[in-house]
Amino acid sequence: FSLFKKIFICIWLLWTLKHKGDDASFPHLGESSQPPPRACPPRCSCPRPDTVDCDGLDLQVFPDNITRAAQHLSLQNNQLQELPYNELSRLSGLRTLNLHNNLISSEGLPDEAFESLTQLQHIYVAHNKLSVAPQFLPRSLRVADLAANEVTEIFPLTFGEKPALRSVYLHNNQLSNAGLPPDAFRGSEAVATLSLSSNQLSYVPPSLPPSLERLHLQNNLISKVPRGALSRQTHLRELYLQHNQLTDSGLDATTFSKLHRLEYLDLSHNQLAAVPAGLPRTLAVLHLGRNRIRWVEAARLGGLRGLRYLLLQHNQLGATGLPAGALRPLRGLHTLHLYGNRLDRVPQALPRRLRALVLPHNRVAALGARDLASTPRLAELNLAYNCLASARVHLRAFRRLRALRSLDLAGNQLTQLPSGLPAGLHTLRLERNQLRVLEPEPLAGLHQLQELSLAHNRLRVGGIGPGTWHELQALQVLDLSHNELSFVPPDLPEALEELHLQGNRIGHVGPEAFLSTPRLRALFLRANRLHMTSIAPEAFLGLLHLRVVDTMGNPEPVLVHLPPTAPRQPRAAGP
Repeated sequence: FSLFKKIFICIWLLWTLKHKGDDASFPHLGESSQPPPRACPPRCSCPRPDTVDCDGLDLQVFPDNITRAAQHLSLQNNQLQELPYNELSRLSGLRTLNLHNNLISSEGLPDEAFESLTQLQHIYVAHNKLSVAPQFLPRSLRVADLAANEVTEIFPLTFGEKPALRSVYLHNNQLSNAGLPPDAFRGSEAVATLSLSSNQLSYVPPSLPPSLERLHLQNNLISKVPRGALSRQTHLRELYLQHNQLTDSGLDATTFSKLHRLEYLDLSHNQLAAVPAGLPRTLAVLHLGRNRIRWVEAARLGGLRGLRYLLLQHNQLGATGLPAGALRPLRGLHTLHLYGNRLDRVPQALPRRLRALVLPHNRVAALGARDLASTPRLAELNLAYNCLASARVHLRAFRRLRALRSLDLAGNQLTQLPSGLPAGLHTLRLERNQLRVLEPEPLAGLHQLQELSLAHNRLRVGGIGPGTWHELQALQVLDLSHNELSFVPPDLPEALEELHLQGNRIGHVGPEAFLSTPRLRALFLRANRLHMTSIAPEAFLGLLHLRVVDTMGNPEPVLVHLPPTAPRQPRAAGP
């Protein structure tokens, strides 16, 4: 029986080997159930069956052995100079082709290069050497990026007849108006984003897609917007025209009149002498900085009741440039930016809901009792680098600003702290004035103050009155740098975490210098008069949170004794 059993087993094995793979019941005896390994070009990675990634391999030749199943091919950051038609034509299923940052020239890109890529949706050829755009791109395209080349001309079928095309990027090229055909976007009725910035356009091109939502034309040579050039772009929300050569004669009352959805308009860095007429009522942001505007006509802003941000910095607005009440109709205005003009007083009758008034580098010399009365909701007021003297700041100048959180009075001519500061202040900047004394009264009640800058004044320890810091219970950052202090001021606020004392005349730090500041994390003592043993060994004993001690720039290397539990990261060095 055993012999018969052995003969049966041998016959069965022979039969199964002969017919291996035929019987699904014995897959382990047939060929492997796994598919054969996929082809992937050398050194590239193929994380998915439809993806080939050859990024950053310094390739000089288009790789072979790319699977026909590829839908996403990345060849960016290489040194390719040409695209072989035969290789591309095999990859008819491609949806994404990334050729960003290579050396591809127009000569290396055959006219028929993309004709077989009938499913291509995204093409990225930015940062190459193209002198003209491809004459033909697939009809299926959705995103085309040809930025940062040397393109001087595009063709009707480069971007035309692309019903799914949404975004076109042509910035940083050498396009003039002559290089843009009038039918460049005919048949492409879905384009929402078009970037033509940093080219050589002299006027806004006609026949732009009516579907546009974002149009970038900044950094060109545009001196005019032809009548009707923007009449069909009724969906436009963002228009960027900054850094051009626009003058008042290059715009008219109809230029923006059809843009019924426009929310953001940037006309900064041009040569406008007046606020343009006919601005859309839908504007939320109007940027007119760095022009030549001398006077703001109230009627030209009167209809912009939804305007949130008005930027007029670096113009030529003088004493009569902003008449009282000119901005009052802007009921929704949040921020008014007037940096770098010639205003000699705070504009009167500003919108009541204004939250930020930015007025540094003007000529404001006085603050009256009611100069800020019309803006009770101000949270930020910046009057830095004006001509304010203490004698001309009224005791009640800030009385109504109960919502004020940030006040910047740096770079003026104040000799004492202003009175009547709002109790809700979080930040107070008074650096680069002429302060010699600090009294407790102006700081009384500032229980929420977190940051106080008094740098670059003429303060001495004897000029800081007793109890000056007493009510600053929330103060975390105190800057007393570049004054005339000879030692660390006593009784500093307990919540203090950062103390700047650099650039003073401090020659000794006693054992009790920081007893009142147990939370101190950073201490700056550089450029004083400290020597090796000027800091008492016990000075930092209770500062368990201390992270930085900067003593560079003193006459000698300074010996710093950190407490045993503090991280040892002092910046202690010699001159």
